[in-house]
Amino acid sequence: MLVVLTYAQTGKVEVQLHPLFCETVVLESITKPLSDIADKLMGKDPDAPNIPDGDMQRVLDALASLNPLPIETLTPDEARLQPTPADGAAKVLREKGMDPNDPLGVETQDITYDGAAGPLPARVYIPEGSSPDKPLPVILYFHGGGFVIADIDVYDSSPRALSKLVNAVVISAEYRHAPEHKFPAAHDDAFAAYRWVLAHAAQYGGDPERVALVGESAGGNLALATAIEARDVGLPLPVHQVLVYPVAGVNMETESYIKYANAKPLNKAMMQWFVKHYTNGEQDLQDPRIDAIGKADLHGLPKTTLIMAEIDPLCSDGEILAEKLKDAGVEVNSRVFEGATHEFFGMALVTGEAKLAGTMAAMDLRGSF
Repeated sequence: MLVVLTYAQTGKVEVQLHPLFCETVVLESITKPLSDIADKLMGKDPDAPNIPDGDMQRVLDALASLNPLPIETLTPDEARLQPTPADGAAKVLREKGMDPNDPLGVETQDITYDGAAGPLPARVYIPEGSSPDKPLPVILYFHGGGFVIADIDVYDSSPRALSKLVNAVVISAEYRHAPEHKFPAAHDDAFAAYRWVLAHAAQYGGDPERVALVGESAGGNLALATAIEARDVGLPLPVHQVLVYPVAGVNMETESYIKYANAKPLNKAMMQWFVKHYTNGEQDLQDPRIDAIGKADLHGLPKTTLIMAEIDPLCSDGEILAEKLKDAGVEVNSRVFEGATHEFFGMALVTGEAKLAGTMAAMDLRGSF
């Protein structure tokens, strides 16, 4: 089939096929990955969006069957009433004859903590059978939702699984939402939660000298900003941070924003909607807490695990952040999970990639504890 490769004066690779195929494929650059060349030969467009794997697609189909409206077309109050990806995962579990409310051997206690402007809800996860005489490591977890939607109930599965897998006390801290409370309200609450955990973890069986941060999406942004602020004010650093498809920059023309502009369950228009509601204007986009990639000093941060979903506008943010952290001397373990979409992390009972991602996070956390 393939008879010759030539490098023309134009700097392009010309792939000439056997005459029976009557076709010549011209590739844009000799530096293109071989996988892209193979795709071109097979008639595939390497720049076209990839599709979710079978497990992920079942969750997306289940979510679609619940008839959610496009978030970016709604008011914040309306958006908060929409079915979530967690609802889609719960439906898949029920279809498999499984209980989506299975506690998985983890006990919970709903509490309040001292937020930056007053008391806020939090949920403590403690593995069953834990001994009060043997303090456990602590994970402070921040949920996603673009700083506008979702809460600790929607994001119950991730902290519950981490408590079980790591054998740790997990505290999932709520924070104030926009647009009622714009930037930096959520960031202020996240840092207040960290201060509170350092002071109060022991009363829940946790070891305040072994505290890690975990956050998903907007929560990943909060986790990173919290670690940076702890460094800057001289508080003990977290021993590790796990950033799951974090919001890390303000450039919405990255490769993944372009390729997955219309992805589900998160798309570019939704991200624009979130930014509009959380920020006060252009000046906030220059703040290093919002634009970690472009503005933050990343030196002196703890070991970092970065988990990205392939089919996600935020994927490039995570990849760029990983490189920026490494350049700053931070030890980083990062991976893009193929066939996975935004929100996959807490779905280990229904998607194989989520199970792998959860195991990766748990192993890294155990290693740092």
